[in-house]
Amino acid sequence: MKSYGLLPLVPLAAVVMVATAHAQAVQPGASPEKLVQTAVEGVVGTIQSNPDTRAGDLAKITAVVRKQFLPYADFRRTTRLAVGSAWRSATPEQQKQLYEQFETLLVRSYAVSLAQLREQNVKFRYQPSKAGSDASDVVVQTRVINNADEMQIDYRLQRTAAGWRIYDINMMGAWLIEVYRKQFADIVARGGVDGLVSYLTTHNARQNAD
Repeated sequence: MKSYGLLPLVPLAAVVMVATAHAQAVQPGASPEKLVQTAVEGVVGTIQSNPDTRAGDLAKITAVVRKQFLPYADFRRTTRLAVGSAWRSATPEQQKQLYEQFETLLVRSYAVSLAQLREQNVKFRYQPSKAGSDASDVVVQTRVINNADEMQIDYRLQRTAAGWRIYDINMMGAWLIEVYRKQFADIVARGGVDGLVSYLTTHNARQNAD
């Protein structure tokens, strides 16, 4: 099978560049921008206050991501949209494997970024969503400020029965789902859905062995 190199998870890497105290648990009716703030600051606050994670223990950083970021994200929707039309032709078992492997990839990428940036002292500003109260899909714009440098990062969220959930991130004009959709389409075209499952599984196993 042809070797494919997945692009680094730059958008998720950028969200960790925040120095702040622990965020409080978000309420189900909280605004989209409040949920984004809670998701980001909860993870970073925990990592910066724990000696092991602050020292770069990747396994423990990964555990923090799973516990404190995943509840505010909908990676199942992210997976479905990134896989694209191939998702509809996949069997339930294939869909399960795609979701599990892609989530593992996303979580590990986020954890690696946290390990690299855990001591950054960068401020984060959240812009209120402009969507109406009845909107089901919104974009929250944020700005990362590091001394004189400033970067915009956008988060796309969908309203669910449990409240707003993050499912896509945009930095420098590149949406996470769009970036991976192009890569996944190439792999599926050559090896089918099983080929994509196999590639993600092999990729994750290789990363865990490093």
